[in-house]
Amino acid sequence: MKDIEIDQSSGFCFGVTTAISKVEEELTKNHKLYCLGDIVHNGQECERLRLLGLDTIDHEAFSKLHDVRVLFRAHGEPPQTYQQAQRNNIQLIDATCPVVLRLQQRIKVVYDQLSNDKQQIVIFGKNGHAEVLGLVGQTEGKAIVIETPEEVEKLDFNNDIYLFSQTTKSLDGFRKVVNYIQQHISPTASFKYFDTICRQVANRMPNICQFASKHDLVLFVCGKKSSNGKVLYNECKKVNPNTYLVDSPQEIKKEWIEKAETIGICGATSTPKWLMEQCRDYANKIQE
Repeated sequence: MKDIEIDQSSGFCFGVTTAISKVEEELTKNHKLYCLGDIVHNGQECERLRLLGLDTIDHEAFSKLHDVRVLFRAHGEPPQTYQQAQRNNIQLIDATCPVVLRLQQRIKVVYDQLSNDKQQIVIFGKNGHAEVLGLVGQTEGKAIVIETPEEVEKLDFNNDIYLFSQTTKSLDGFRKVVNYIQQHISPTASFKYFDTICRQVANRMPNICQFASKHDLVLFVCGKKSSNGKVLYNECKKVNPNTYLVDSPQEIKKEWIEKAETIGICGATSTPKWLMEQCRDYANKIQE
């Protein structure tokens, strides 16, 4: 039998854990419950909750609902979504992560204090990501989103820049953006940056890299939609080239297992522990 270890620091972050707990609590009351968007970027967990009675909807379907209960997931929502809920008499179960909520509030404060349209609020994050949509919404859609340090070149360095970050972005990438702006900002413009990266997520980077380096084979368990998962997986791959991303136990190949003496299983902040345990059990089964 191979030596298989599950990384104890992997799995749901606080925000996701709280949101899922709220869903499970609400569903025990036997009331219909909708969730605006996938509660977590993991298809396996979404399916588990669907079987319990959670109905996942998009914003178009949300706009047509009246007099129902809807959960807002940890990623947060822009102001107009709350306004829609109020108009349609929707009862909200707001599971926005406290870290994301504080970030939204900070961006709103800065935006409200801007004195002209040339001043730039910049968000280092993934375009179209649920959290980023909520952040941009605090600025009436005027914030500039940059996904990579390379995209920072499109900013206007002759005007003031206020930089924020999506909570799950890479600290290293954020620092590169900060350094570039500091080197290129005009002497007549001001630059302020706010390190809004969640440390519970950021601290996983060194921990998971250390974990990956200990094993011959690493199975990184993660949904294909997870931004955080892609970042952590790529870091694992750098440390240990023998790292594979799997969404379910069935994606694990027997030849991977046969070539390894020690196997590490880890995952993203959106990866449930029970799924990593299923992958461990499957890996044990196919080597028998």
